[in-house]
Amino acid sequence: MGIGFGSLLLLCLSHSVLRVTADAISGCNLYTGNWVVDQSYPLYDSNSCPFIRPEFDCIKYGRTDKLYLKYKWKPSGCEVPRFDGVDLLKKWSGKKVMFVGDSLSLDQYESLLCMINAAVPNARTSSTRTDVLTIVRFEDYNVSLMYYLSHYLVDIVSAPMGRILKLNSMQAGHTWLNADVLIFNTWHWWPRTGSAQPWDYIQDGQQFFKDMDRTAAFTKGLQTWAKWVDSSVPLTTKLYYQGVSPIHYHGQDWGASTTRTCIGETQPVNTSSYPAGPVPQEAIVKNILSSISKPIYLLDVTFLSQLRKDGHPSKYSGAKFDNDCTHWCLAGVPDTWNQLLYASMLQGK
Repeated sequence: MGIGFGSLLLLCLSHSVLRVTADAISGCNLYTGNWVVDQSYPLYDSNSCPFIRPEFDCIKYGRTDKLYLKYKWKPSGCEVPRFDGVDLLKKWSGKKVMFVGDSLSLDQYESLLCMINAAVPNARTSSTRTDVLTIVRFEDYNVSLMYYLSHYLVDIVSAPMGRILKLNSMQAGHTWLNADVLIFNTWHWWPRTGSAQPWDYIQDGQQFFKDMDRTAAFTKGLQTWAKWVDSSVPLTTKLYYQGVSPIHYHGQDWGASTTRTCIGETQPVNTSSYPAGPVPQEAIVKNILSSISKPIYLLDVTFLSQLRKDGHPSKYSGAKFDNDCTHWCLAGVPDTWNQLLYASMLQGK
C-alpha cells in the first residue's frame, strides 16, 4: 500500500523538526542552567502509569503540593528538546536497553517507562521480574527496557568467612553484555554501615579488610568496572553513565538551617551554584570515565538535581521511609534525566 501525501508530509515535517532540534542543541552544554515553571508539565500523570513502585509514588501516598511537578530544566544556551517517546522507540527498535545500578537507576528506569507509556498508552507490553532483573517489552516496537539491580557494579560473593565485596571482580557483568544500550550508576550504597551494609569484608587484590575508606573503595571498584567496559563490552554497545544523584538531608547544604531536610520543601534552590559545592564523588566519576577508551556519555545530572531539594518523596513514600531525601518522586526530577538522555541521542552521543 502506498503512502498518502498527507502522511508523507507529516513524516517529512517530523524528520525536519528533529533535525532542527538536533542542530539547535549541537554544542550546547545541557547541564548548566536553571529550573523554570512550565504549566505544560508534568510529562505524564503518575496515576496513569502502571510502572511506578510505591517508594516513588508520592501523590498516591499523600503529597498534596503540586508545584514541584511544574519545573522544567532550562539550559543557559538552548532548550532541552521535548521528549518524543515514539521517536525514541523507533530509534531503539529491535534493541535491548538496560539500566544497571542501585535504586536511583530504578528511579530513572521507571520514569522512562512512564514517559514512553504516556506516548504510546495503547501499546502492547509484556513484563517479567525477578529479584535482580526487571524487563518490560514494548511488543509493537520490539524494544525491551530492562533494569538490573547492582548496588556496587563489582561483585559481592558468599564465602565461609562471610559476605565479601570484591573490588576487583566483575563476574556478574556477563549478564549485561547482551544489551544494546547500557546505562550504569553506583555510589549510594558505598557509604552504608552496620545492618544496612550487605557485606562483611572488602577484598582488594589478595588482601581482606574489615573496612576501608568508602570513597577509596568506590574509586577502586569503579576503576575495575572501567577496565571491564574496555575489555568486555562490544564496540557496538551504546554506553551511558548516570551521574551521582544528590541527597538533601542537611539544610546547610542549600543555605538553610542545619535542622532542615527535604520535608516540606516545595521549590528548587534558585542559585547559579549550589552552596555546598560539588559532590566529591562527581569528580572521581568524571576522571574514571575519561580513562575509558570506548565512547561513553556522562548524564551529568548532579548539579541540576542538587537544586531540587523539593523533588524527594520525604514522608510521602509507600516504602514506609520516615524521611526519604534520597530518591525522587515520579513524576519528577528523573524525567529531566531522561529528557537529557534523549537530547544526548539527538546530539549524536
